[in-house]
Amino acid sequence: MLRKVTFDPEVFFNILLPPIIFHAGYSLKKRHFFRNLGSILAYAFLGTAVSCFIIGNLMYGVVKLMKLVGQLSDKFYYTDCLLFGAIISATDPVTVLAIFNELHADVDLYALLFGESVLNDAVAIVLSSSIVAYQPTGENTHAFDAAAFFKSVGVFLGIFSGSFMMGAVTGVVTFTKLHCFPLLETALFFLMSWSTFLLAEACGFTGVVAVLFCGITQAHYTYNNLSVESRSRTKQLFEVLHFLAENFIFSYMGLALFTFQKHIFSPVFIIGAFIAIFLGRAAHIYPLSFLLNLGRRHKISWNFQHMMMFSGLRGAMAFALAIRDTATYSHQMMFSTTLLIVFFTVWIVGGGTTPMLSWLNIRSQVLSRLAKQKKINKLDRIPRNACELFSLKVVCFQPETSISAVIYSITALTANMGNHGFLVLVPNESISAL
Repeated sequence: MLRKVTFDPEVFFNILLPPIIFHAGYSLKKRHFFRNLGSILAYAFLGTAVSCFIIGNLMYGVVKLMKLVGQLSDKFYYTDCLLFGAIISATDPVTVLAIFNELHADVDLYALLFGESVLNDAVAIVLSSSIVAYQPTGENTHAFDAAAFFKSVGVFLGIFSGSFMMGAVTGVVTFTKLHCFPLLETALFFLMSWSTFLLAEACGFTGVVAVLFCGITQAHYTYNNLSVESRSRTKQLFEVLHFLAENFIFSYMGLALFTFQKHIFSPVFIIGAFIAIFLGRAAHIYPLSFLLNLGRRHKISWNFQHMMMFSGLRGAMAFALAIRDTATYSHQMMFSTTLLIVFFTVWIVGGGTTPMLSWLNIRSQVLSRLAKQKKINKLDRIPRNACELFSLKVVCFQPETSISAVIYSITALTANMGNHGFLVLVPNESISAL
């Protein structure tokens, strides 16, 4: 009976994850993403590697402790601990980002979290594959071997760069001139996107990583060449597929908690995992933020760093990586612990996002900044002594100023300045809105 409600774990990796990853790349806000690209790459690559090794080494200490107190009934190697570190380093702040989007949170904070989570998933996939590929020669196949280590590093760089190139090239060549046939254009766009995954897997690369960069490239180039109908249809299509796939995975997680027959729950391992994740996330966020702020014009403030630290949820990617191999004792314990971590972070951390935003005063800062930049909704924000401030009687508006704010400001200035004339400079964006 239980076999009827389970299926091959590869279905997650090959069917359900590609739409989720592609939608992440296709829907990112390009302007803010590329403006913070350096910081995002640092968090995603260097931060994930740091988190993986810190969690892996701390969990190896926990495993040694379990062995001393007699709570370890089978073998648990150092490479297994590193694999657990790679699996659990895959963040998935879906709940947090949804709340950020609803509250119109700071665009740079949103871009940093979103960009990190997107690229972090890709790094975690390739990193776990590289750790699995670590195979020392000799009798002790779990001892450190420099040649095997550098081979794993080479595997990581080769798979990631190959997947990146394949996804980017496929995204660039997805160019259609079928504006008269929007349905056919949308279908061709979808098939080209899906073929990226199949082509990468056939060439020995990681299809999920290739799909991610295909989505980023298509959002930057191909999207602008589609017809108006196809733009709307592709956005809605991938949004629906992403929503269905993610909900199915979370539903299956709840089912797997009761239907998986080889659960191994160790209190020591679970508590150690939560502590290791907290320390790994802290070592990931704070030192990197300090180094990045040395070269950033817009600094990553302390409250942003605290929010990024708090937002390190684990979700669909960690579950998919953990369920992929549950053949051994160590992998079964890792899978059971990953399930609990995912549930805890989604329920507790996700549910505490709004109070944390208020406590860190992020939401009020954002609203006040938006009010200053985009809205003039109070009369005292308009200079009453405009004649003194502008000797040439010139009033300028920024490009991001809405047309309603422009009209309101001109009306108020006309009433306040009496018989004095003035020149109004309005950007093209606001004029076109008329």
